[in-house]
Amino acid sequence: MPIVTINWAVVGLALSSGIVLLLRDWRITIPAMLINYLSVAWFLAQQQFITPDLTVGELTLSTTIVVKIITGFAASAILGITAVTFSREYNLEDLDEFSLAELRRAARRAQRQRASEPFRLADYVVPFWALVLAALASVALPRLYPIGSQTIDFAWYWLGLTGLFTIVLASDTLKIGLGLLLVVSSIDLVYTAIASTVQVFPLALLSLTTIVLSLSVAYLSGLMYGRFKTLDLSVLYKP
Repeated sequence: MPIVTINWAVVGLALSSGIVLLLRDWRITIPAMLINYLSVAWFLAQQQFITPDLTVGELTLSTTIVVKIITGFAASAILGITAVTFSREYNLEDLDEFSLAELRRAARRAQRQRASEPFRLADYVVPFWALVLAALASVALPRLYPIGSQTIDFAWYWLGLTGLFTIVLASDTLKIGLGLLLVVSSIDLVYTAIASTVQVFPLALLSLTTIVLSLSVAYLSGLMYGRFKTLDLSVLYKP
């Protein structure tokens, strides 16, 4: 296939959301989410679904695309700050003896868990096959239920499916948040692409929903960390 025929915005969109689904480390998945937002904005600007009304040097963009980029940066920053906040160590000087004892026990438990559960390829088997299933569905569904062009249909099906699988397979609250953001991004993309007249209010509502979801995930992460000292969902199923 000639290089000129490759849509690099769709490639970036597909790879970044695939990384969010497949990997667990927030240091990788949150930057991947930001790249996903930038790729979606690039794709929308490339297709010119919205008439450009803003000139930056030699680049002409729509104000709506700029708002989407800012929304992506804001959502990624909220989740990034949340991850950093709840992965750092306590200030030991501010803790009493009981809290120090609890912290030591939690640290020993985490150390034993890391030692007994090193990197295992088996942990990525289910996410990998979920990724394969999402890819097959994203190729097949545009042929069975076309909405726009094949490229548009692949993009929004892929975002929606990887988001849903991310939610289903999530092992912590941050991963659930990333899955929800992918689903909202899919809805945003398909509306922008197929609406005969793009209205400002629905787009603003989708951007607001993205920010509110990010803040909600941050709030719930804080509650969970305050109670269990971890964001891992597995503690919810322990007696």
